[in-house]
Amino acid sequence: MRTIALPRIGTAQAWRDAARGLLAEDVRPEDVLWSFDDPAQVDLFAAAPRRKTTPAQVTVPKSFVDMANRVVWHSDDDRFARLYAFLWRLRDTPALMQDRGDAQLAHLRRLEKNVNRCAHKMKAFVRFRDLSATGPRRRFAAWFEPTHHTVEPTAPFFAKRFGDMDWMIVTPDVTARFEDGRLSFAPGQARPDLPEDATEELWGTYFCNIFNPARVKVQAMTSEMPRKYWKNMPETRHIPQLLANAEARARQMQEAMPTLPPLRAERITASLADLRATATRDSLETVNAQIRACTRCALCRPATQAVTGEGPRDAALMVVGEQPGDIEDRTGRPFVGPAGQLFDEIAAQAGLDRQATYVTNAVKHFKFQQRGKRRMHQSPNQGEVQHCKWWLEAEVALVKPKLILAMGGTALLALTGTKDGILKRRGQIEDTAYGPVLVTLHPSYLLRLPDASLRAAQTDLFRADLVQAAQRAHLAA
Repeated sequence: MRTIALPRIGTAQAWRDAARGLLAEDVRPEDVLWSFDDPAQVDLFAAAPRRKTTPAQVTVPKSFVDMANRVVWHSDDDRFARLYAFLWRLRDTPALMQDRGDAQLAHLRRLEKNVNRCAHKMKAFVRFRDLSATGPRRRFAAWFEPTHHTVEPTAPFFAKRFGDMDWMIVTPDVTARFEDGRLSFAPGQARPDLPEDATEELWGTYFCNIFNPARVKVQAMTSEMPRKYWKNMPETRHIPQLLANAEARARQMQEAMPTLPPLRAERITASLADLRATATRDSLETVNAQIRACTRCALCRPATQAVTGEGPRDAALMVVGEQPGDIEDRTGRPFVGPAGQLFDEIAAQAGLDRQATYVTNAVKHFKFQQRGKRRMHQSPNQGEVQHCKWWLEAEVALVKPKLILAMGGTALLALTGTKDGILKRRGQIEDTAYGPVLVTLHPSYLLRLPDASLRAAQTDLFRADLVQAAQRAHLAA
């Protein structure tokens, strides 16, 4: 049985050296007894005579080295034995570090996480006291009680952060000193008698002023700032009183809130009121002129032009599509692209006279994404549909159709408030604020179907919807 006594200071390097030597001599994990900072233990590994052998070159993943450099600082008495046992297995199975189902690795990862959390708490909760300085550098000291042995691996953080002063962090475990730019470690000691300074009162005042009683969550606060650290932090003395008055302070804040809307909201409301006042609905010509000049949303910028509705002003049937396509955007006319041509073809088969209908779109500008020389169609979002809804309502109010044919999800969203379940709703007439609306799919959907048999079946259903629209609007030939 080999007994390995590891020092409290320089533990990580000592463990690595010992583990490397044990592997070189092919010592099994069950034949090693690890101890930590115990002078009574005899380092038999160092004292026993050894055979002169050539140490085998052992290569382990960097992830294991990083994990071991954290786990060695845990307070678990079995941490060294667990690391060496895993290293013994890792020597023959390098991929073991990627095995998330390995119980030994999972345990070591938990220890690693605990050490990282302890180091984080140390960085957050160490509070330095100002000591009287006799030289050119300021002097500070702090007392801290970490859960694990994290002083040595965390001290370089403080050396980098506070390199312009001399400081000392005292713990029961290890004392870290930084003097004249040099970091050193000594055994731990009892809590020193550190004086309070003026900055603590100032820090307490700042802490009380940034405390938000309306957002306080005690459980979350104590999870991030455990009570075990409170006794060494000057600001925590104010927490009980802050919590006791939190409800009353939150109520006072609510009562003190302004009752008038913010200036920005007031300006937006006034702007919308001006728009509604200037956007008259006395004729389709006026509405179409206003649509062509519309800049209510960002779609007006990349598009060539707005595309207005087209058809008789007293049409019994209004056909509402989704938005103009590439050809419609260039010509300024609705339903003249591939989808519009397919609509004309199927409408003629259904006995629906296109010239007797008023055709328009729920969104008036073409939304697209430029890919090389092609402009690829993009579906309008709910905000863009809402902006264009004002113009669609004006068209419906002026034409007064007996029936509206909503083709596609965007049209259905504008007219009914939702486009969900369009396949189940197709062929049905829904009562809306604009009158009866017949639900169907957009002809562009038929153009996108790759399967010929499926396309034929969906075309038959679309034709049946147009037949129903023509009959209900009394436009059937």
